[in-house]
Amino acid sequence: MSCYNENPTCPPVSPIVCEPIVVVRDHFIPQIVPVIHPIKVVDKVHCVPVEKHVYTYSEEEVVTGPGGYGGVTVSSKRSKKAAVRTSRSRRKN
Repeated sequence: MSCYNENPTCPPVSPIVCEPIVVVRDHFIPQIVPVIHPIKVVDKVHCVPVEKHVYTYSEEEVVTGPGGYGGVTVSSKRSKKAAVRTSRSRRKN
């Protein structure tokens, strides 16, 4: 007889349990963080002097006697204001 069997079998043993190997799988998801950027709009009003020409005129009536001497002034002075107006251009033919 031989000392070896053709299909030798070993007796069952208790398993050895090791410490687990830790595998970390990182996952990143967006987290909204409000960032506020205040904007201040300032409307500045600048006063700019612009000329506006105003003209006044007065009228009077003079009544003269015969010969044009010794006139009598009739006081009918009127003062009026008129804004600047563009003069009429003459027609060119």
